[in-house]
Amino acid sequence: MDKYIDLINRALDSYLPDSDDIVSQAMRYSVENGGKRVRPALLLAFCELCSGDINKAMPLACALEMIHTYSLIHDDLPCMDNDDFRRGKPSCHIKYGYEYALLAGDALLTLAFETALKAELPADLLVKATKELAVASGWAGMVGGQVIDLQNEGKKVQVEDVVKMYNLKTGELIRAACVIGCISAGALSKIPYATVYAHNIGLSFQIVDDILDVTSDSQTLGKPVGSDEENEKCTYVSLKGLEESKRVVSVLTEEAKAVLDNFNADTTALKKFADKMENRKN
Repeated sequence: MDKYIDLINRALDSYLPDSDDIVSQAMRYSVENGGKRVRPALLLAFCELCSGDINKAMPLACALEMIHTYSLIHDDLPCMDNDDFRRGKPSCHIKYGYEYALLAGDALLTLAFETALKAELPADLLVKATKELAVASGWAGMVGGQVIDLQNEGKKVQVEDVVKMYNLKTGELIRAACVIGCISAGALSKIPYATVYAHNIGLSFQIVDDILDVTSDSQTLGKPVGSDEENEKCTYVSLKGLEESKRVVSVLTEEAKAVLDNFNADTTALKKFADKMENRKN
């Protein structure tokens, strides 16, 4: 999976604005501020797994990372999670100011769709892929998950409510990544299997985040720890405990790897990636 990161970073550099204005600088700062490139890497991995051309899918991968980054900018704002650090560096609103961070997030969202439409795919596949991107990032996807997250603050909710929020807020963009990878390769019959993989990876990813918020430290994690408790959020860990949370992550990881056997190609990298996400430290 790591082989995609340099390709993604170079492509992102070419699509981001090259300007001295403050919003352009804030956009670049946030996109280039580290990051695992999980979502675009998954998109390219599934595209290649289905014998597609990753160069043709690259604009969609970059668009996905732009949307993810815009969500992080807004998530850190005082009106949301109010976090001063992201990936070990000052959050966008700390470095550039609240108003410019807000605009940088807006600009990345719109640039994402401009970039997505540069993908050299047949028109029907490009429309289908772009629709997946829009649905996953909108009110019925990532934004909807953030709404639930805000509404749950300070409330005692059920674990089912937390899982629903995770599936939308984190899981939908990961689902879109895997599904769009299949679409880019024209492998529509593989979408159900990619969806199962994505669901398990997405939920596992968020539960691991909860675990790290309790067990890690700010230096290792690159952002404040203990913020969930401080914001009075019910998390999987607070409701189920550390040991049960770790057990569920292991089950989700194994289920994600098992469904990859439905692809007639070498799935070693994606299986290793699932293990890496389970055992990550930041």
